[in-house]
Amino acid sequence: MNAAPAIDPITFEVVRNKLAAITEEQAITLKSVSGSPVVTEATDFNNGLYLPDGSIVTMGPQVIFHTGTMSTVIRSIIENFSENPGIREGDMFVLNDPYRGAIHQPDVSIVAPIFHEGRQVAWAGSCAHQLDVGGMSFGSWAIGATEIQQEAMLLPGIKLVEGGLLRQDLWQMIMGMTRLPHVLGLDLKAMIAANNVAAERLRALMDKYGTDTVASIMAEEINISERQMRQTLSELPDGVYRARDYIEHDGHENRLYEVVVTATKTGDTLTLDMTGTSPQAPGFINCTFSGMRGAALTGLLPILAPTIRWNEGVIRAVDFVAPEGILCNASWPAPISSGTISTAWIVQNVVVAALSRMVACSPAHEEEGQAVTKGHMMVMTLAGQDRDGEPFGTFLLDSTAGGGGAFPDHDGLDGSGDYCVPRPAIANVEANEANGPYLYLYRGFVPDTGGPGQMRGGAGTSLALVPYETAGLHAMLLGHGVEVPNSIGLFGGQPGACGRNFIRRDAGDAASIAALAASANEMLRAGVDELGPKPGHMALSARDVLGYSFQGGGGYGDPLKRDPIAVLADIMNGHVSEGAAERQYGVVLADGDIDAKATADRRAAIRAGRLGRKPSVEPSATGLHIGEGRFRCGCGCDLGAASGNWKAKAVTRVVPAQDYGPHLRTHAELELREHICGDCGTMLEIEVARHDAESLHTIALSA
Repeated sequence: MNAAPAIDPITFEVVRNKLAAITEEQAITLKSVSGSPVVTEATDFNNGLYLPDGSIVTMGPQVIFHTGTMSTVIRSIIENFSENPGIREGDMFVLNDPYRGAIHQPDVSIVAPIFHEGRQVAWAGSCAHQLDVGGMSFGSWAIGATEIQQEAMLLPGIKLVEGGLLRQDLWQMIMGMTRLPHVLGLDLKAMIAANNVAAERLRALMDKYGTDTVASIMAEEINISERQMRQTLSELPDGVYRARDYIEHDGHENRLYEVVVTATKTGDTLTLDMTGTSPQAPGFINCTFSGMRGAALTGLLPILAPTIRWNEGVIRAVDFVAPEGILCNASWPAPISSGTISTAWIVQNVVVAALSRMVACSPAHEEEGQAVTKGHMMVMTLAGQDRDGEPFGTFLLDSTAGGGGAFPDHDGLDGSGDYCVPRPAIANVEANEANGPYLYLYRGFVPDTGGPGQMRGGAGTSLALVPYETAGLHAMLLGHGVEVPNSIGLFGGQPGACGRNFIRRDAGDAASIAALAASANEMLRAGVDELGPKPGHMALSARDVLGYSFQGGGGYGDPLKRDPIAVLADIMNGHVSEGAAERQYGVVLADGDIDAKATADRRAAIRAGRLGRKPSVEPSATGLHIGEGRFRCGCGCDLGAASGNWKAKAVTRVVPAQDYGPHLRTHAELELREHICGDCGTMLEIEVARHDAESLHTIALSA
């Protein structure tokens, strides 16, 4: 074996930046060729370069889920098809099987081995969500499925391109299984084009700098990230950090499921263990090990690797544990089609919460933690005939515009986009209306949806629409987070608002409906029927209005510690109502300005109400923290050894969801628990838990 060539720093930097540029050009190519608004407007895709063994070298800033799972896709193809039909120059493979690496069936990957001078040097990969890949319902969201065979076509890694030629037999087979062959076909060709661009650019780079040099730099990029990741872990305190979250309704019944993660940090390694998660569901909310791994990676990267280049090196320092047969490591043939917006989404939430608790124990890293960003996803598909009588179908991704989780030192972003998409985008209203026979009545922020906190969670959004210039449409609406506040707050911050699905039947003619379009509040005052988390399929006439709203971000820190001036600004920009300002923040206005005395009195009364008595000491500006091996409130109250459970020494009480305002609801099996400093009445944590479950031991540092 030849020794790796010596590489000077300038060459290294030029080549590694060129590798990143190749991945960016992959994305540009994919968006330029695709005709799907899911790709062109909402950027629900990703690209990357991989080593010959499938290790991630580069990844785009679009949907992180996809790049995290494409490495598994490539490894599956290597394992199953290296000998028959073989992996050769000019080949490309298409895969959407969740049990072989995909998150769910609509996320289709096309991967291509890259050869240079007869030697395989890399893989290029592209993945994008498809509007329809067959199955029992449009969009391939199989709400009634009991097994994966009912949900969609299953492509296990078919060699779609062989020796540079598209195989027409397989192409026509795939096009025959989708309701939108013109859209799917263009997207698959867009991914093929993106991979061709990557292969051409990488070969040109190797022509210039040499195959061994570029290959060595690709491998060293991964090694550098691994060293940096291990260094970051070494700087964090050893211990165990936990989080849990819930999903309501499995597509058959409104059962409640939970996802639990235990993050154990020892030295320079991290283990993410999903033991304790509910058994797999009979419905379509499950995900496979690949989906769990991709979602956990998504939750980890912005918190533990904000300044590290994202590639396989980060993952090498992390072990993933998930017993087979649980919700996030389902066994064949459990249905998976909603896994990406259900269990995988919740895995991301719990990893964010657990690791944010970890970095909060380190002054050098605490600013990287955050409350949960828009902890749910809601899917709306519309299908029927367009204005010209041709087949029409779309998947709206407006629901990505929820609220961002708050940070220790600043508020979450309003309408932030999803946590798994570092470069978020949603289509303009006008673009969506131009692409389909429907009109928006409104799309905007909803007051009081951001989780209250010392730092406020970002506001969520809502929209309502109506079929237009068509006799009607077939709609499907499903997700979770209508009865579970998934956007959990941290260290006393309240959860962000729950989602909501609603309809107004027979709202009137076009003029009457137009009168409802002033705002979300006007729409809701008009009278609507609540649809719950998984209403599924429904017919819409041109007189029906369908709407949904999305979770806000969780708050960070006790809302009573928020600067009243910041609360006043929130009121003035419409994100917080005056009623919520007084109820949640203890801020009282008089003649449009802050009444300082009334505010101080109101905050004192709220703290006394939490404890059922007057606090014995005044609160400080800070809440829970760890120092000298002890948990303490900022007021000085000792809450025990850092290796123990501080909640045992806190005051705990159960509060009804309505105490937090009209946008928060809880499933029949859930409750909200407040954990409060017994001396000063500061809120230290708000926990969502089953009625009969013990409070979660969230932080335990090694003794």
